[in-house]
Amino acid sequence: MELKILSSEKDSLKLELIGEDHTLANALRTQLWKNSGVKLTGYNIEHPLISNPILTVEGNDPKKMLLNAVAELKKSNSELIKVLK
Repeated sequence: MELKILSSEKDSLKLELIGEDHTLANALRTQLWKNSGVKLTGYNIEHPLISNPILTVEGNDPKKMLLNAVAELKKSNSELIKVLK
């Protein structure tokens, strides 16, 4: 997966998830909403066959919130793998 930062400010972050689709974008959005510091998060895919998701995060330190969301998803997925084995 490749990320392209479209805009990065103190309280907002917008990035393109290159080569991804709804699966990762929706998982990140859902996990981000669990953080009380998130003021806004969502994603948009202009065309499902040729566009990449654009993820937007707004709040205090959006990069840190995104990293925390990724860490939580990784933890959840590793627990799921253990249960399935």
